[in-house]
Amino acid sequence: MERIKLPPGFAAEVYAEVDGARTLVVVEALNAVLVGTRGDYIYAVVDADGDFRADRVVRLRDDLKVANGIAWRDGFLYVAEQHRIVRIPAGDLETIARAEPQVIFDDLPDESHHGWRYAGFGPDGMLYVSVGAPCNICEVTGLEGTIIRLPADGSAEPEIYAHGVRNSVGFAFHPESGELFFTDNGADWMGDDSPPDELNHATGPGQHFGYPYYGGGRDRTRQFLRQEPPALVTYPVVEFGAHVAALGMRFYGGDQFPADYRGDAFVAQRGSWNRSVPDGYRVMRVRFDGTRVVDAEIFADGFLQGVRAWGRPVDVAVLTDGSLLISDNRADAIYRITYTGER
Repeated sequence: MERIKLPPGFAAEVYAEVDGARTLVVVEALNAVLVGTRGDYIYAVVDADGDFRADRVVRLRDDLKVANGIAWRDGFLYVAEQHRIVRIPAGDLETIARAEPQVIFDDLPDESHHGWRYAGFGPDGMLYVSVGAPCNICEVTGLEGTIIRLPADGSAEPEIYAHGVRNSVGFAFHPESGELFFTDNGADWMGDDSPPDELNHATGPGQHFGYPYYGGGRDRTRQFLRQEPPALVTYPVVEFGAHVAALGMRFYGGDQFPADYRGDAFVAQRGSWNRSVPDGYRVMRVRFDGTRVVDAEIFADGFLQGVRAWGRPVDVAVLTDGSLLISDNRADAIYRITYTGER
């Protein structure tokens, strides 16, 4: 933990050890943090006595297909698998482990390339799911390269909410405006410093965010250079470094951190592979002034030592005491960041 560098007054500790830990969902009603993976598994990290220390880790399911996209609402665990979306009754952990999944949509593109989903509920009560493009740079069809939304009970077909999204593995809704902000990974093999990874802002349904005409930001792809996008492109509100792999994000609504953190967003960057000098491997703080992005700065790093990374942050979540969780699927761990300095 001494390798994790944080602003003054903050401290890091190991919250739990979880194989392949990725997506984090805090469920106060279950006294647990649910953890999705890119395997068949979903875990629960249980804090039975409410002291914000993990008491045990339970493997809940081992019968799912790429269980990265998880969400919780009104007594159900929702799982966006590679090929379908299901919900599982979640009155308690035992029920999650035993219950038969209820299929609410069974026609997601069943492709392993960018087949790990992200899921979450919007303020409209709809379930949002990211659907990556099944390639690096290619023409997309159907639901590929989008973020979709559908009713929680699956009573209607999904609607494409955002087009032109290469591979989003993190999104959250602004606490004031209720509008969607999401990360997107830029294309590979366009150079060490091109294209940027993105943080995007969707103000409503139907916007196009550039892919595959743009690899990221305003950097055009060679394959589609002579083709114009089918709609006006919405450019990112933050351009991160190229290949940093910006993934999970959350807005901070707790009261443990200093007051100026409230309403800002944390973004996990898993780190590059398609770059001669590694970059990423950290958690960024995106500063907001109301609903407007001001800038982005490093919040937690040190996971990269020289050119070797001992950790790869994937997702972030806020516990009810206002501390921040960070998942790391290289170290198979979840860290808890607390603030004990002066406010």
